[in-house]
Amino acid sequence: MTSDHGKKNTGRPLKPNAGDRATASPHDLGSMTWCDAQEWIGDDVWALLPIGSTEAHGPHLPLNTDVIISEGMARRAAEALEAEGIRALILPSLSFGVTDYARSFAGTLGIRPQTLRALLVDLVQALRGRGVSRLCLVNSHLEPEHVRVLRGLVGVHEGVTIVFPDKTRRRWVETLPDEFQRGACHAGAYETSLVLAERPELVRMTRAQSLEPLDIDLAKAMREGVTRFEDAGATQAYFGDPAHAHPDEGERVYQQLVNMIVVTIKESLSAKSSA
Repeated sequence: MTSDHGKKNTGRPLKPNAGDRATASPHDLGSMTWCDAQEWIGDDVWALLPIGSTEAHGPHLPLNTDVIISEGMARRAAEALEAEGIRALILPSLSFGVTDYARSFAGTLGIRPQTLRALLVDLVQALRGRGVSRLCLVNSHLEPEHVRVLRGLVGVHEGVTIVFPDKTRRRWVETLPDEFQRGACHAGAYETSLVLAERPELVRMTRAQSLEPLDIDLAKAMREGVTRFEDAGATQAYFGDPAHAHPDEGERVYQQLVNMIVVTIKESLSAKSSA
């Protein structure tokens, strides 16, 4: 048997290059081979699942903004957990969620709440089958019905402990920037700063700087029955003040978000050990 280049294949495995593993994230399951995964996966590892959406985030941010932010949170959290002696494995991201509010804007693709739940339940079963018993939901998509599904999974399912560091809970809201606390944070300075810190090449900053502040409390509008961004006054699918975003602010906020994840996981471990 010969290779595509005409060289004989002896059947022996190719000798790996020195940098084969050096260029891959040490925590990223999707970058691993099955051999690497076999070394990492175990009952003591925390699986971190970045969850986001594919939806409009103003004229200046990409449709996968929530995914980018969750991936940035998970990567930084895995490093912080390792420093605490806690093993973490970053799962491939879930890029679809319940996205009804942005349904009028091009590119937005959503799934039903029951589909989201069924997908996550199947994933939990798959993780248990691989010997993983701890899962942390790292979410950045805050649509109420989407968050409700995630909250409903917290606890122990199929032998897997599931935690959800929920940034919409008052405990964590109070640690985040004022724009987030006011509820005007969809594609505003808060999210734009986070994307600038993680994937700056994807931010159309010239467009962001041309946008006027839109200080509308989206969370309050949702509670009052608004079901579309436009009806809340966001005709370009953004709230807040994206023009004032900065990557340094993004890194500062990531520190708060990472602390939220680390504390939640450590509290779960503490509760299990004292039970």
